[in-house]
Amino acid sequence: MITLADLANYCDARTRRLAYKDAPGAFNGLQLANDGRVSRIGAAVDAGTVTFRRAAEAGIDFLIVHHGMYWDMPRPITGSVYERVSTLMKANCALYSSHLPLDGHPEIGNNALLARQLDLEPSRPFLVRDGEPIGWIAAHEGARTAIRARLESLYPRVIAIECGSESPRDVAFCSGSGNSAVPELRPVGVDTLVTGELREEWFTYAQENRLNLYLCGHYATEVHGVRALATELSAKFNLPWEWVPSDNPL
Repeated sequence: MITLADLANYCDARTRRLAYKDAPGAFNGLQLANDGRVSRIGAAVDAGTVTFRRAAEAGIDFLIVHHGMYWDMPRPITGSVYERVSTLMKANCALYSSHLPLDGHPEIGNNALLARQLDLEPSRPFLVRDGEPIGWIAAHEGARTAIRARLESLYPRVIAIECGSESPRDVAFCSGSGNSAVPELRPVGVDTLVTGELREEWFTYAQENRLNLYLCGHYATEVHGVRALATELSAKFNLPWEWVPSDNPL
């Protein structure tokens, strides 16, 4: 019998959970237990009632998410918070969350996988916080038009701000929100960033600092890590896994 502890311990070790000093609300790791047994794994980006209902309908009893359910806690377990928790508990579904560990991991992290989608190999850490990378940088040969074309073939909506070099030598990757990444590009000698979303003011900054910025969606750039971890768990423990989509267009 595969136990909840087996899966949670493997995830902790594989993602190096304790190495990352994440925001307190991230609460990485096992956020809600079940009765201790696991028969089906699920993966999703966001914790939420609709996602939890879909997981329950699929018979999932171990759900991995990137954004857990405690960002705005503590809150009374009433209303929508009660709906979230009770949906999981009624379905006997455990919840495991991994935020920064699944952004920065060099093999199954969002940013390493983003780079490999472009046939690039992550080689330099980027956005290092407390000694651990959140993003990655990959060497690049060729025109930026190829980057844009490849991204447009992979993502339903790509915003391209092309004010940097036409043939960038390196590309930085920061899944989700790239607001903290933009000002760190030039100091590390990079002028091209693939990210999820940015605030409006970074357009002028990109013009003035000659940067290429490619925005592919916060949600869309953070599906990769949870899928990779679920795939790995499925193979190791011989359990089925299923992707649980939401309708998040952001």
